[in-house]
Amino acid sequence: MSTGGTPADVVRLSDRYRVAVTSLMIRRARLVPIGPAAAPPQHLVDVLVEDGLVTTIASHLDPRPGVEEYDADGRWCAPGLWDQHVHFTQWTLASQRLDLAPAGSPEQVLALVVDRLTTLPGVPVVGWGHRPGGWDRDVTVSELDAVSGDTPVVLIAGDGHHAWLNTTALLHLAMPVRDSVVRENEWFSVYPRLLTLTGNDGTSPEAFRRTLDAAAARGVVGMVDFEFGADRLHWTERWAQGCDVLRVRWATYADTLDDVLAAGLCTGDPLPGCDERITMGPLKIISDGSLNTRTAWCCEPYADAHRLEHPAGQPNLSGGELRDLLGRAHGGGLEVATHAIGDAAVAEALAAYADTGAHGSIEHAQMVGWDDVRRMAELGVRASVQPAHLLDDRDITELAWSGRAERCFAFRWMCDQGVELALGSDAPVSPLDPWLAIAAAVHRSADERDPWHGEQALTPAEALAASVDGQPTVGVGSPGDLVLLDADPLADHADSAEAGAALRAMSVALTAVGGRVVHSKL
Repeated sequence: MSTGGTPADVVRLSDRYRVAVTSLMIRRARLVPIGPAAAPPQHLVDVLVEDGLVTTIASHLDPRPGVEEYDADGRWCAPGLWDQHVHFTQWTLASQRLDLAPAGSPEQVLALVVDRLTTLPGVPVVGWGHRPGGWDRDVTVSELDAVSGDTPVVLIAGDGHHAWLNTTALLHLAMPVRDSVVRENEWFSVYPRLLTLTGNDGTSPEAFRRTLDAAAARGVVGMVDFEFGADRLHWTERWAQGCDVLRVRWATYADTLDDVLAAGLCTGDPLPGCDERITMGPLKIISDGSLNTRTAWCCEPYADAHRLEHPAGQPNLSGGELRDLLGRAHGGGLEVATHAIGDAAVAEALAAYADTGAHGSIEHAQMVGWDDVRRMAELGVRASVQPAHLLDDRDITELAWSGRAERCFAFRWMCDQGVELALGSDAPVSPLDPWLAIAAAVHRSADERDPWHGEQALTPAEALAASVDGQPTVGVGSPGDLVLLDADPLADHADSAEAGAALRAMSVALTAVGGRVVHSKL
């Protein structure tokens, strides 16, 4: 339980922003070692955060007037966790959507839709989570029409790259009527219009705050928001409405790039009207599709290429278009986050980084070649990866990328070659839960089966280091973005299955952002 006075809010002013930071003291904590050269302390320590930074670490510190104290009672103190890939609005809305993840066939999806329409007749249905990549046939709009009638139905695949809509929904969303699913760029443009079906109750400040609080309870102190169709003013409004909980990096897409460049915003700059906790992030580019939709761009055809219009997938942009976007962003002081899932897309993205001198990341890097990994290391391009995806994509990879699975989610290759790893969720594709991501990187299985290509697994120490935004062991000068954990995340275990189970069950006692406590069970 906390002791001492009330939080001491210190207001710092600059010519660009105004930010309130809070001081606190954590007593009797164990520091979690982060990094290959880190060594755990031999005793419990007190950690003092002042004006948002760790200023003192010692065996015992005298109380400070007005500084709130928390007794860790031997708990483990680590840098706060980051989710480096989130679609924040879509994740907030996910809790209200029809869960299609259990469906193993089109018929099971249709049964879930019928059940929802029977329970809530006339209420538009937005579903999420089915995985059609493993089905033996394509679905049609007409079969969805047959069970849904005039009620709009939108069923979003679990990878977020395509959706199965009925005719009523297609018409409502001003889309051409067809008898097939809506894919890739055409679908991405629709995301912001879904609120015209369901209303905006799910995107109220209260709903966003619940999402942020839930993330803080898992030890998250920051995220990179890649929401589709968003505007930076959305976050400015939320910030003033009580959603100033975590650190946020807001990413632009090509459709808002001109506005960002005209405003002179560079990666790392605070967004106008906000404080230093919410900053400009990268330009996001979606250069290819996904595995489940068979639109990820590969060097070799898919195993079921006979079903596909594009046997090896295809790029979403030409080489010239890709380089133009990277060059414009780089010239304007922005990093670039390039979605590339297939090995051909990864290779082309890396070539574009080299040609333009741009900096940033490959998002996903799901299937890579050995030369791609070495090139990433040479160029200093981060691998922003989502380990929990391998839990969902294990079986479909063996089906669609037969003989190439050893090059998928190649975290060990990347780590050993010195590629900077940054873990995330891609929520709502996977839950916004860093412990699930860490556990998946360590134990590459979600069931009783052995780890899938366990030779590509990370150690708990490596996975944790890839989840704290590059921060080392908590020390003097560290940001006051801290978590207290109820168990040692680096404890020895009999095998990776036991380690994974312990990581998934990790309990967070306290989370602080800039010295401000945003979650506490103490």
